[in-house]
Amino acid sequence: MEWADGKQRCHWANPHNELYIRYHDEEWGVPVHDDHRLLEMLILECFQAGLSWECILNRREAFRKAFDDFDLDKICDYGPEKTALLQQDAGIIRNRRKISAAVVNARIFRQIQQEYGSFDCYLWKWTDYRVIYETGRTDSSLSDAIAKDLKKRGMKFVGTTIIYAYLQAVGVIFSHEEGCYLHHSSDISRTE
Repeated sequence: MEWADGKQRCHWANPHNELYIRYHDEEWGVPVHDDHRLLEMLILECFQAGLSWECILNRREAFRKAFDDFDLDKICDYGPEKTALLQQDAGIIRNRRKISAAVVNARIFRQIQQEYGSFDCYLWKWTDYRVIYETGRTDSSLSDAIAKDLKKRGMKFVGTTIIYAYLQAVGVIFSHEEGCYLHHSSDISRTE
């Protein structure tokens, strides 16, 4: 594939979508340790179930607006009126079950924060704060274990494939493909 800037990227990055290119180059695979961002990505990944990530990414700003910039306390307080409004918001995915899951998952996210001190501590403890390097997968024993634990806690839309994609998105798993200019990049750091 030919890229305008001459850089080779992972096969899934759409060269015709500037948002997608920026996401690939600047976010995907970069370790995240900020709970606010971890919540945002978890909610977005859950909405992605059965859809393309590009579809979600293109609606990200609408999701931010609809979900009060992913403010954990506000989402945890959503009641029937707010969820009904979300179901009418044409800017987001209006799936009733996914909207309900976002609220439930936010409440469980907060419980995990209380238990571990932060969601960051919970998530990264699974790898002892190490980044896992692997490509060409859609699940693993790590995503199996985390998905199982989150489901046991009551989260929804957190199957192993969604959790694997989430782990890639927040840099727990680094999956830039061979040939991609970011493959095994040494610029990975604890950035947030």
